[in-house]
Amino acid sequence: MNEEKQGLMQRARNLQQRIEGRQQRFGKGKYGRVLMMARKPEPDEYEKTAKITGLGILVIGGLGFLIYILCDVFVPWLLTTLGY
Repeated sequence: MNEEKQGLMQRARNLQQRIEGRQQRFGKGKYGRVLMMARKPEPDEYEKTAKITGLGILVIGGLGFLIYILCDVFVPWLLTTLGY
């Protein structure tokens, strides 16, 4: 029983060391350059990004609605016209 407890404690220590090692390396590895260059956007930059994103959402939503209308109204009308 004591050996099981020591094995469990050793695994817990190893896990703790891995977590602490990742935390210390955070910002120094492959993402470090991106994190160092990141900054808070200016208000006008944020406004432009929000407008472009909103426009993209509206365009994609409109396209989806158009496809829905085509499938719901036009295709049944076309099938009845063709006699199917």
